[in-house]
Amino acid sequence: MSAQIPIAVSHRVSERAKQILDVVAKFVEEDCIPADAVYEAQIGAGDARWNSHPPILEDLKKKARSLGLWNMFLPKGHYKESPGWTNLEYGLMAEWLGKSRTASEAVNCAAPDTGNMEVLAKYGNDAQKAKWLKPLMDGEIRSAFLMTEPQVASSDARNIELKIERDGDHYVLNGQKWWSSGAGDPRCKVYIVMGKNDANNKDPYRQQSVIIVPAGTEGITIHRMLSVYGYDDAPHGHGHITFKNVRVPAANLVLGEGRGFEIIQGRLGPGRIHHAMRTIGASERALEWMLMRINDPRKTTFGKQLREHGVILEWVAKSRIEIDAARLVVLNAAIKMDDHGPKAALKEIAQAKVLIPQTALTVIDRAVQSFGGAGVSQDTPLASMWAGIRTLRLADGPDEVHLQQMGRNENKRGKAVAEKIAAQKAKSEQLMKQYGVTRTEIGSNIKRSS
Repeated sequence: MSAQIPIAVSHRVSERAKQILDVVAKFVEEDCIPADAVYEAQIGAGDARWNSHPPILEDLKKKARSLGLWNMFLPKGHYKESPGWTNLEYGLMAEWLGKSRTASEAVNCAAPDTGNMEVLAKYGNDAQKAKWLKPLMDGEIRSAFLMTEPQVASSDARNIELKIERDGDHYVLNGQKWWSSGAGDPRCKVYIVMGKNDANNKDPYRQQSVIIVPAGTEGITIHRMLSVYGYDDAPHGHGHITFKNVRVPAANLVLGEGRGFEIIQGRLGPGRIHHAMRTIGASERALEWMLMRINDPRKTTFGKQLREHGVILEWVAKSRIEIDAARLVVLNAAIKMDDHGPKAALKEIAQAKVLIPQTALTVIDRAVQSFGGAGVSQDTPLASMWAGIRTLRLADGPDEVHLQQMGRNENKRGKAVAEKIAAQKAKSEQLMKQYGVTRTEIGSNIKRSS
C-alpha cells in the first residue's frame, strides 16, 4: 500500500496516486486473488478453454471501473488519453496487479493490450484510433502482438521475414508468426503485426513496417497454441499463425513504411517496466506463501518448525533484500522515463528487464523448496508463477541481447578510465617525490640463509 512506497521515491508520488494505490492494493488482495481460482474453474477443460470468457472477469472489470481503476498505464505527459499517472506511479500500482492472474485484465492493463494501445495512441492516426484504440481502451475487445517467427532467430528483429507487399490500395501479407500472445482469446479482434516491406533497403532498420490486421481476415490460419512448461495460458494463449495472401487496407499501416523499428522500440520500453513491476508483485506473493509455509505448525522437520532452521530464515532475509533492491532498479528506470522519455532510459530499462525476472525466479524457487513436493504441484500458485516469469528472460528480447548492449556501452568508458587511472598513478609518483617518501614492498627485505 502507499505506506510501503520506498522512501527514496515517495516524494515523487502525488497524494492522489497514493490514495489510488491503496484502492488498487485492496482490490487485488480482497477481490482479484480470491477470484483467480474461480476464473480458472470457469475456463473449463479441453478445446472449450479457447472459447470461454469467465463471467467473473466481467464482474471484476465492473467493480474496477466503479473504483476508478481503468487504463492506468498510459503515462502522464506522453499521451492525451492518459488518466494522469506517471510511469513511477503506475509502476507502483503494477506491482500489486502482478500478485493476481486476473487483476491486470480487470483494470484493462493487461499485456499485450497495453503495448498495443500505446502503439495506437502514440503512432496511430485518428481513423485507426477510432476503430481500434477506443474499443481496446473501453475493454470491449482484446488484441495480439505478432513479431517473433519460428524459422529465424527473432532475437535479432532484422531477421524477420513476413512479407508486407503493396498491391494497389492494399498490402498483402505472407509468412508466419509464433508466440503470438493473446491470439487464443475469442475476444481478440486485432493483431499488431511487424513484417518486412523493403528487404533491399540499405539501412537494415528501415526495412520493417507495422500494420494493423483484423483477426478474422481471410488467409489467416491459427495452427496451434504453444504451451509454456505445459501451461496453455488459455484462453489468452500463444498462437502459431500463418498468413497466406492476407490482404489488408493500406490505411492500416502504422506511421509509414520503414518505421517498424521505431514503433517497436517505443512499444517495448514501457512494456518492460510494466512486466518488471508485475514481476516484483509476483515475488512478493511467493515470499508470502513461503512465510505461510515455514510458520505452519503442522510442518515440522527434525523436531523443529521450518522457521527454526537457520537456512530457511536466511532464504527469507535474502528474498527481502533482493526484492527491495530490484524494486528500486525498476522505479529508477520509471523515473528516468518520466523525466527524459523511454529513449533516454534504455540502460535503466535494460537493467530492470534483466535483473527482475532473475530475482523473482530465485525467490519463487526458494518458496517452492520450502513447500517440497507441494511447491511443484497445482496446490500452490508457485509452479505456474515460475513458468510464466521464466518466459520474461526471453520475451521482449532475451537477456543476452540486453547484456551485450549494456556491456558494449559500458566498455566505451574503457579508454577514458585507463587514461584516468594512468594519470592518478603518475600523480602518485609525483607526490612521492615531493614528500620524499618511497614505496616499500611487503617482504622485500626477507633474507634466507642457504
